[in-house]
Amino acid sequence: MIQRFIELGEGYSDLYELIELADTNEARLSKFVALKTVKNDQEICSLAIVLQPAGESNFQPIYICREGIREHSKRWDLFEQCAVRHNKEIQLLEVRPSSGFNEIDLYYQYLTGILRLQHIIPAWQ
Repeated sequence: MIQRFIELGEGYSDLYELIELADTNEARLSKFVALKTVKNDQEICSLAIVLQPAGESNFQPIYICREGIREHSKRWDLFEQCAVRHNKEIQLLEVRPSSGFNEIDLYYQYLTGILRLQHIIPAWQ
């Protein structure tokens, strides 16, 4: 299975797109994830949804708003309300910030490994 992060932005107006993706893909919606980190001495979160592959595809998208949301903010509340609407719990994990990686692809490989270890996404088959 190919799992890939699709970055929507930092979560300001992009969060509304993430919520719309969750609402319009309800049948494929698998998980809601909040990745908590400290960046520039501030606690922030990346918010993500994991979808099941479409049809017979081996591609599993993970849509993410990277490192732009504060926990317990209005945007956090909107994400939480969306999870409740879809009867899902938000999986909260603490991770390293993306600024600690030389390339964004390395950061997403790191996140993929963490999500697999936590059984949020399946390991390679």
